[in-house]
Amino acid sequence: MERLDKIIASQGRYSRSEVKKLIKAGLITLNGEKVKSADIKVDAEKDLITVDGEDISYKKHIYIMLNKPQGVVSATDDPIHKTVIDLVPSKLFRQGLFPAGRLDGDTTGFVLITDDGDFAHRILSPKNHIMKTYHATLDRTLTQEDIKSFTEGIELRDGTLCLEAQVKMLSETPPVAEVKIHEGKYHQVKRMFAALGNKVVALRRVKMGGLELDESLEEGECREITAEELRLISE
Repeated sequence: MERLDKIIASQGRYSRSEVKKLIKAGLITLNGEKVKSADIKVDAEKDLITVDGEDISYKKHIYIMLNKPQGVVSATDDPIHKTVIDLVPSKLFRQGLFPAGRLDGDTTGFVLITDDGDFAHRILSPKNHIMKTYHATLDRTLTQEDIKSFTEGIELRDGTLCLEAQVKMLSETPPVAEVKIHEGKYHQVKRMFAALGNKVVALRRVKMGGLELDESLEEGECREITAEELRLISE
């Protein structure tokens, strides 16, 4: 049981001060009855709360799929660049959102945004081996020796050893490869190809775990992830 104003404010659309004003205006109901006090205790998972006739569906955490465009940084705030959080529409926004894992500014595709720190830690921990899948446009086609190097684990130019990864060519013209990695080292995919004398011209993340990026999302668009889809990420 928690205060009504705290429950409504936690969903991101109204501040607690705004909730109090809405109560004074008679625009908030609890189980069909107009609310008179902001500090009334409610069971958010059982009680029916409406604001100006609209049901408030309480969710402890939110999980958002974003199709990140180039030039947007994977951060909560940045004094110069637009961030992935800036792209979240007001209907999905709430305090505490952050990107679960980072993509470089010039890398596009699937970014998971959430306010659930425990979940983010689980899927990002290398010991849990959540697979991330990328499509990389390359300077040249991979050789069989290159593919073998990925499966054995590539040593980067600074001596860092990457875990074994999967790679296959998707097209020859232009050269596009699909890469699957378990880790998330700094600029890892680009550095892995660079260690083989190849250059990544463009990079796009298309899948996290078993969940693919919704291709109906235009770059810069996002939507909430369903409970069923969320389970796929951990596969």
